[in-house]
Amino acid sequence: MSTELNVLVLGGYGNFGRLIVRRLASVPGVRVLVAGRNLEKAQALAEAQGARAVRLDIDEPGLAEAFSRLDVQVVISSVGPFQGQDYRVAEAALAAGSHYIDLADARGFVCGITRLDEVARQRGVLLCAGASSVPGLSAAVVDELLPRFGRLERIEHGISSSEKTPGVSTLAAVLNYCGRPIRCWRDGKWRSVYGWQDLRLQCFRAPMGGRWIGACDVPDLELFPARYPGVREVSFRAGVGLRLTQFGTWALSWLVRAGLVRDAVRLAPLLRRGAVMLEPLGDGLSGMFVRLSGQDPSGLPLTLTWELLAHDNDGPNIPCMAAVALVRKLANGSLVARGAMPCIGLFSTQEYLAELEGMRIETQVREG
Repeated sequence: MSTELNVLVLGGYGNFGRLIVRRLASVPGVRVLVAGRNLEKAQALAEAQGARAVRLDIDEPGLAEAFSRLDVQVVISSVGPFQGQDYRVAEAALAAGSHYIDLADARGFVCGITRLDEVARQRGVLLCAGASSVPGLSAAVVDELLPRFGRLERIEHGISSSEKTPGVSTLAAVLNYCGRPIRCWRDGKWRSVYGWQDLRLQCFRAPMGGRWIGACDVPDLELFPARYPGVREVSFRAGVGLRLTQFGTWALSWLVRAGLVRDAVRLAPLLRRGAVMLEPLGDGLSGMFVRLSGQDPSGLPLTLTWELLAHDNDGPNIPCMAAVALVRKLANGSLVARGAMPCIGLFSTQEYLAELEGMRIETQVREG
């Protein structure tokens, strides 16, 4: 076994995989393998980053054997969408004795990874689902601010992306719940809202300003009520900077809800082409917020808002850095957790944000 940590990035030349590979290339003690179905694309990126290219298709047999043959210690999967995806990659990593990390934000997929927990503990490996902005970074922020509360009652959080268009798989994941009911924790009870509806105007600090955001389905909606007992409301909304795109998606949600559009996912390639055409109209700004409300230790009302602002279309880097932070901790021996689990409690906010150094990304915490 190599003294370096061999990290294989599935989908390594994709929108998110490429960003992970570039950052991992600078992590001491890590050797990067760029993997995917297209060897030429993998080689082009690998040569530029001093990495190794490998052709791998997760739908072909022999995945575990390939991980073993390549002496892979960590598998990172950026191959979405994860909605409806099974755990074949995680199971292959488990069979090979490799750690596994993915960028999933699919609620069922992330929460269901625990079914592999017992075997993962026996094998002494970490299987981590949801190494992304949610629930990875969002939970780290809540954990950081929680000691300032005597009683936490409400968690509201959300993301507004820039005009930079995501890949088809990411867009398909978003459209999967557009106009569909989402199970949410409201007033201490489980209720339903509809995807990309329940609109709110979130006011970010200048120069970003007001952004419209709508209800989205993320693992946090399931995980946070259990992780933070006493919380009576957990909500998550998301949106995009261009109002034409935002309200277009909102209108589509009503067509889905009315049964006039049966499957919005099929529209992903078409909608992506339209979104790319609108990119020149954007401002390059992305934002994320986590707002906690409750009482301070003396019983007085307290609301704290953590906010992140990304300039120059650096926003897509944010969901990618959870995986990098985990690999860095595995490489230096500071991450000792083993088992199969959602990405919660495995790094601090500071460890996450450290991976974003060098980018135009700012954070702040304010009252209210």
